[in-house]
Amino acid sequence: MTKAIYLIIISGILFSCQGILDKEPIATLDAGSFFKTEADAIQAINAAYGPLMFNNENNNFYWAFSTITSDEAITGGDGSRPGLVEMDAFTYTPRTEEFNTFWKVNYEGITQCNVVLANLDKAEMTEAKRNEIKGEALFLRSYYYFLLSQVFGDVPLFTSLVAPEDLKVAKTATSVVLAQIYSDCDEAAVYLPSSRPMAQLGRATKGAALALAAKTALYQKEYNRVIEKTGQLKALNVYSLMADYRDNFKKSTQNNVESVWEIQHTNLQLGLGNFLNQWWMSKKLAGYGFAEAREELVKAYEIDDPRRKYTIAMNNEDYFGVVYKNSFSSTRYSPIKYLQNPAEVTQPADGDINYTAIRYAEVLLWEAEALNELGRVAEAAIPLEEVRSRARNQAGNPTTALPKISTTDIAEMRAAIRHERQVELAFELHRFFDLVRWGIAGDLLPGFVKDKHERFPLPQTEIDLNANLLQNPGY
Repeated sequence: MTKAIYLIIISGILFSCQGILDKEPIATLDAGSFFKTEADAIQAINAAYGPLMFNNENNNFYWAFSTITSDEAITGGDGSRPGLVEMDAFTYTPRTEEFNTFWKVNYEGITQCNVVLANLDKAEMTEAKRNEIKGEALFLRSYYYFLLSQVFGDVPLFTSLVAPEDLKVAKTATSVVLAQIYSDCDEAAVYLPSSRPMAQLGRATKGAALALAAKTALYQKEYNRVIEKTGQLKALNVYSLMADYRDNFKKSTQNNVESVWEIQHTNLQLGLGNFLNQWWMSKKLAGYGFAEAREELVKAYEIDDPRRKYTIAMNNEDYFGVVYKNSFSSTRYSPIKYLQNPAEVTQPADGDINYTAIRYAEVLLWEAEALNELGRVAEAAIPLEEVRSRARNQAGNPTTALPKISTTDIAEMRAAIRHERQVELAFELHRFFDLVRWGIAGDLLPGFVKDKHERFPLPQTEIDLNANLLQNPGY
């Protein structure tokens, strides 16, 4: 995705800057004079993709909410980022800066989507192109709202541009937000193409919309809907598993047939790259080392599971051109995904490995989970086996590694599916939220307080700006 040009949206417009709530709705006025041509509309929707990126401009620490707070990693680093240390220990507060920046960047994305939707009809273009851009805006808005609800629970829902005096509203119930996501994704799926040409890779597709609807249903335990949406996605005949697991995390094989929703990054210009490359890389290789893999995760891998060495580096193994040593991390282990050899990038914080938010392997595991929870255990084993067999085929001894799961017991199959998610998707920013939705975070995470830490606190700056916002329980 090329650099999003913010011609309409102003950083923090409507939500995060003291005083802007008292001004005229600048975005509405600018957009009214801007939307004339198809090129204008494309430029506007391009801007809606900008807040997705894990770059220094966005300062998006969603990765910390999902990884540092889980049993995948500890903070590591040098302690210079206190918010990350607080997340590791569950001592964060409404004033922890990372929550404030996350709130702002996602509402920036939502606002830009609403700008596009409000003004799209003004631009001269074919109806097909108008509908395609509308589908992109609906999907992107849904994705931003899914992240916000995942992190904070109830959040204000805006589906149109509103006057400044109407912005100070109460939170909307999560169930209502998720219902809006369902509706928007269903509509987006009608408008969006099933695949994209090379020049449009990274733009939303029909499969991405169906997948987000399926994931939303999974979080709501609406398992029949999960099966419906994953079935529709599979019927597109677009997605399959890559033969080599590693191809999902290499620059040369990005945007492949396993990628359902992939957030693009580039090393062409400072600030457009994936900053995880620096935040996660060991300090021994010019990184910050702020995500050190826990030994518990290493032990979760079965004997001869090749995904461990493709996910986590350990003593005497190759680590981006050097030999990894125990001293590279306080835990003796470091993540590998989304990182690359320092010689491949011009700046450590500008890696060009994309973040794949939804892989087809995860879709299969959603399907397996839903089938199992409906008591269809034998059927659940089929997509589970598809994921395991790929890993088995890359094992040192495929005849003995990763045996098939043949249980007919719901509880045993549930444990097997959850284990498979842990090892298949490690360091892909899912783990903490999985533990929460399964109701087992308190059993595995020291410091986690039930009925409090399932949701992160709303930023205090937003509470101060909007008296109608109520803080989440426990904060």
